[in-house]
Amino acid sequence: MSTSQSEHQLVDERTLLLPTSQNEEAQAGFGKPSRGASFHGSVFNLSCTVIGSGIMSLPATLNMLGLIPGVALIIIAAFLTEASIDFLLRFSKPGSAFSYGDVMGEAFGKVGKVLLQLCVIINNIGSLTVGCFSGSTSNGVHHAGILEESLGVHWWTGRAFVLIVLTVVVIVPLICFKRIDSLRFTSAISITLAVVFLVTVIVITVYKLILGSIEAPALFPSVTGLTSFLNLFTAFPVVVFAYVCHFNVHSIQNELEDSRRMPAIVQTTVALCAFVYVMTGVFGFLLFGESTLSDLLSNFDTDLGIPYSSVFNDIVRISYIGHILLVYPIVLFPLRLNLDGLLFPSARPLASDNVRFSLISSGIVVITLLGAILIPSIWVAFEFTGATVGALIAFIFPACIVLKDPHGIAWKKDKIVSVFMIIVAVVSSVVAIYSDALSLLT
Repeated sequence: MSTSQSEHQLVDERTLLLPTSQNEEAQAGFGKPSRGASFHGSVFNLSCTVIGSGIMSLPATLNMLGLIPGVALIIIAAFLTEASIDFLLRFSKPGSAFSYGDVMGEAFGKVGKVLLQLCVIINNIGSLTVGCFSGSTSNGVHHAGILEESLGVHWWTGRAFVLIVLTVVVIVPLICFKRIDSLRFTSAISITLAVVFLVTVIVITVYKLILGSIEAPALFPSVTGLTSFLNLFTAFPVVVFAYVCHFNVHSIQNELEDSRRMPAIVQTTVALCAFVYVMTGVFGFLLFGESTLSDLLSNFDTDLGIPYSSVFNDIVRISYIGHILLVYPIVLFPLRLNLDGLLFPSARPLASDNVRFSLISSGIVVITLLGAILIPSIWVAFEFTGATVGALIAFIFPACIVLKDPHGIAWKKDKIVSVFMIIVAVVSSVVAIYSDALSLLT
């Protein structure tokens, strides 16, 4: 067997959602076996997993922490994210684990694998529901969407109806793909739209800086007591939520033509996303200052104080909505896979069972659509999701795998970093949950 043939065979065997043989692949409707995914396509898909709805709350994070600590937190979280994903990839090789769940299973048995699946399901449902927003609510105030502003307030311009139409027209066709690499082009478009959004925000901010209409930002937080100090910790889970992509790493690696390129893909993706996050946080915070809302998109329904303000508002909102719509199928992919593994652990591959594939996909869409309509604030969703399952998936589980070291390959440096991850994640999450609960009660 030639090298290219053996590599292609490995791609087919590693692809979790796909049938395990070429005959099953043909029966599932794929025709000829496809080649492995490319480097650039994989970067687009992983970046699309990372840059989701969490980007909208980063300016509010800087508003809470101040410019310097806020930027520092985004950068530190990027390094920790890259390190935790590197742990998962390294500990996948000795036992030939083809998923995050497999790695957890090798370290902690079936209980660990099931726990990971549950966390991924909860995290992804939270991510998908907040990612479906068109109009939004911040601080109890409803901010109208583009249709409501242009055509007036009617039932057919309201968020619920618009979300249903967008789901049927855009999302449903995209979630029918059974290979994550099939979404590489929509992922590229999604990242392009995120760049359009970012560039537009930068242009508006620079223009207002030239005019001198932007006040100097707060470099550090204003702490007036214990309550305000504890409230600072609620920024940590928001940033954690923005970086969680670990559940899709193996799905993307499994379709690579050369899986050895995955570490470089992760490094490129995290660096790209960290840059986008810092730029979005800084320029969004500079633009709106202390008026920055938890969902930045809500700030773009007023006069920006520049020529053609309404046009720029619409560019920002349309590009972001388009970006989120195309992120949805990428995030749904591991959710569907983990939910199927949890409900039907002994069933044949999901791609070869069209009925099961359709039922699980439809159920997820209905649940997340209801969540998108009913959740009042994305900040609340980010805080609780990031402080619980987000911290577990991103930092605590990978660190525990290293400390357990089932294959005896962990270095001393790995264990030191793992202990640091656990301490930071646990302390920050506990304080954030306490602060959130205190705020809700008072």
